Amino acid sequence: MQSLSSSSSFIHHKSKKTSDGTLLGGKIFYRQYQEGYRTALEPILMAASIPAKPGQTIIEGGCGAGAGLMCLNYRVPNITGIGFEQNPKMLTLANENFQLNHMNRLKVVEVSLPKLPKRPFDFLSKGQEHVDHVFANPPWHAHNSFPSPDLQKDLAKRLPKDCLAEWIYALSRPLRQGGTLTLALSASLYVEASAIMNQYKLGSIVLFPLWPKLNRSSRIILLQGRMGSTGGSQISPGMILHNENGDFTTQANHILRDGQMLCLLP
Repeated sequence: MQSLSSSSSFIHHKSKKTSDGTLLGGKIFYRQYQEGYRTALEPILMAASIPAKPGQTIIEGGCGAGAGLMCLNYRVPNITGIGFEQNPKMLTLANENFQLNHMNRLKVVEVSLPKLPKRPFDFLSKGQEHVDHVFANPPWHAHNSFPSPDLQKDLAKRLPKDCLAEWIYALSRPLRQGGTLTLALSASLYVEASAIMNQYKLGSIVLFPLWPKLNRSSRIILLQGRMGSTGGSQISPGMILHNENGDFTTQANHILRDGQMLCLLP
């Protein structure tokens, strides 16, 4: 998917250049690194699909510079958002973005997924044992695909062998009963991912295809399951992202620029 646009003015940030841009049509200030992994549409689309309510706690696995959590916080104020991020410099940048947008209930903790700390819930408030929702965009290029020369981009995009099950297990561990796990994945991983989710008691799975244009194959999907549910899987009509001229469709603009919720089922 295409990366988000940003302004042409750059500043130095810990020996790397960063660019200043915005999310949701200018509603959120967003700073990210000029080189390496650049935020695409997936975090925004996932954030739009989370059925969160004010006061709930949400985790984003591999949060990068914080785009997904900030978009969710804009739509649903007064949430507690926790980002898992393994890159210390990206972690620092995410926390900086949260502060610049006065989103003080968001934070990032250093976690190298799929591994979790020995006591994985220490990042929660005292006495809290579970969270309400988790979302993530795991690496999904095949482990034997051509590696990126940029290490951080390679870590973000290329999935180690047999690692998808470990990601889903780790992300589902903090979930309460009835909480949701939402993943942005390659369409080719649907069968494998849904089988793993069922294995870890994530039912009522919804497959939401993201169509690049009308009559084009979907390469990216959203997959959402609910912890402890025994409901069967459903396939949503999904959403067409672009018109033939390359502009975003009206529905996509409502999500990506207006910050509206993305309902996975009609």
